[in-house]
Amino acid sequence: MRSVSIMTEILQATLPEDLEAEMRLPGIRPVPDRRWLRRDEAYADQMAYRRKLIAEKRSSVLWQDPCSDEAVNELFEAALDQLPAMGFGLNDNYIQCPDAHEVDMAGDTPLAVLGQSVQEDLCLMQKRGGEHVLTAAILCFPASWTLAEKAGKPLTAIHKPVEEYDAPLARRVQRLFDGVQVGRPLWRNNMLRYENPDLYQPRSETEPHRTEPPHPAGAYVRAERQCILRLPKTKAVVFSIHSYVVKSP
Repeated sequence: MRSVSIMTEILQATLPEDLEAEMRLPGIRPVPDRRWLRRDEAYADQMAYRRKLIAEKRSSVLWQDPCSDEAVNELFEAALDQLPAMGFGLNDNYIQCPDAHEVDMAGDTPLAVLGQSVQEDLCLMQKRGGEHVLTAAILCFPASWTLAEKAGKPLTAIHKPVEEYDAPLARRVQRLFDGVQVGRPLWRNNMLRYENPDLYQPRSETEPHRTEPPHPAGAYVRAERQCILRLPKTKAVVFSIHSYVVKSP
């Protein structure tokens, strides 16, 4: 594995066309061709960083409630189904990644295996009472939030302290999670500006500013392609996050 520091600059050359315009919450569209996983030109560098984070900061980037085992296994199989079309090989117990790295599917937990194979962060949401609750996640590239503060919490608590996430918007987002159909994944994007391009940007919800203020010189734009899909057997909802960082024009 190449050496990657915990503070590093990994950039895409440009944002993909479908992410160039910010979508206001909840701002949802159908996923073309049902391809909710994606690989881009930053794959090798992002994956080297993800593998390092999983090895060195595992408790910060990986969490799972035991009640989610069945849904996590279903997520794992759903992700594997997408990989061959993205240039991956599946051979016996190994995922052969496009950067020539092999991941042993039996050598770690399903979420850790996916975290070492695909660029997306993956959050599993399951209905508990009136809201969907975060029951498992691999989150290597947090954009100003921490997995520890959101683990086991419902959607309203997860979005604290997002100012625009008021009660009417919370109801709309919950209806979205209730209504997403099997085989019809949806996606949205967001866009933030950072002075620091590091993909690993955890920040507590108790801190006064969740993102850095706009910086006129040397600023970076960070965009996320966020997909929402329902698993057919467990009916759990997967929230995937593909992160892009580019230099601001």
